[in-house]
Amino acid sequence: MLKRRRFKQTRSLEERLAEEARRLRDEAAQLPHGPAREQVIRKARQCETGSHMSEWLKSPGLQPPE
Repeated sequence: MLKRRRFKQTRSLEERLAEEARRLRDEAAQLPHGPAREQVIRKARQCETGSHMSEWLKSPGLQPPE
């Protein structure tokens, strides 16, 4: 039987997504205008959205349905 490799994350998901978005935005700034740049910007936006959604889901104001 194969054993799963497990990783202990040292940073939260929100932090990792925000860092990836920053890295992608920096990369996009170096690219010329065109489809490749738009794709990198889209990926950065997806990371930012994921980070915000995760924060929202973990917020104490969110109540489960009754």
